[in-house]
Amino acid sequence: MMLNFLLLAGGFVLLIWGAGKLVDGASALAKKYNIPDIVIGLTIVAFGTSAPELVVNLFAAAGNNTDMVLGNVLGSNIFNILGILGISALLYPLQVKNNTTWIEIPLSLLAALVVLASASDVFLDQTDSNIISRSDGIILLFLFVIFLVYNFQVAKTNQETEPITSEIYPFWKSALFIALGLAGLVAGGRLIVTGAVNIATLIGISERVISLTIVSIGTSLPELATSVVAVRKRVVDIAIGNVVGSNIFNIFFILGTSTVITPVPASSGSFFDMMVNIAASLLLFAFVFTGRGRRVERWEGAVFLLLYVAYLIFLVYS
Repeated sequence: MMLNFLLLAGGFVLLIWGAGKLVDGASALAKKYNIPDIVIGLTIVAFGTSAPELVVNLFAAAGNNTDMVLGNVLGSNIFNILGILGISALLYPLQVKNNTTWIEIPLSLLAALVVLASASDVFLDQTDSNIISRSDGIILLFLFVIFLVYNFQVAKTNQETEPITSEIYPFWKSALFIALGLAGLVAGGRLIVTGAVNIATLIGISERVISLTIVSIGTSLPELATSVVAVRKRVVDIAIGNVVGSNIFNIFFILGTSTVITPVPASSGSFFDMMVNIAASLLLFAFVFTGRGRRVERWEGAVFLLLYVAYLIFLVYS
């Protein structure tokens, strides 16, 4: 048992280290060839923070661990709102920009609803089972392209966007960082999936529960670190934008890619997780309009954290 926990912990270390090296190497290479900061930020940096979830899901999908595929995405999204935004808002109230309020948060809610609709085959089509199919995955990827185009348009018109700070390395060093980063991601993702499946088997819990808890929290550590650093620097709009953008990215791109590889059956328990994901997005939208101005207050952050703890307790005891 201890060996499996060590595999899991080692996997997270390799995964996060690999994502960092990949971003450093790719950003330096992009800078060297004068690729605009907008493109670097919306592609390389955005991919880097979501790379842990993506790699774990790719291994889970390839190994037909479909409960882990859906559980990791839903668990990460729930942790992003209730956990990361809860912690961030407790540190400092989160001011929400106009675009985030009226476009990105509703789009995050739409993504959560699309997952529910995609999985509701028995209810909507009177079929024998609920499954997120390859065609559903392709639709999610099309929606991701629309989201990416929207991001490019917003970034081009946003005059306050901070430049990407990255050292310019020699080509060989950038290539080495990229290779090491990819190796770390692959090795870490493999260790996490293996360790999580073994732990679930030995303890007697489902892959869904372990992916909703340990795996999803571990793969969301880059988003947690980014948001906490942003709040400490009082750049609070980055903290909430990072979380909402990550949630959209997780569903449209990561779940879309995973289901194109392997169709994902939706268990009865996963529908509860989908509803929690939807409720968290609705609660975030509602909290933006309480109190003074459009922001998430400290007491609302405390509510988020309490709800997340309650959700974890329910998962463990159910």
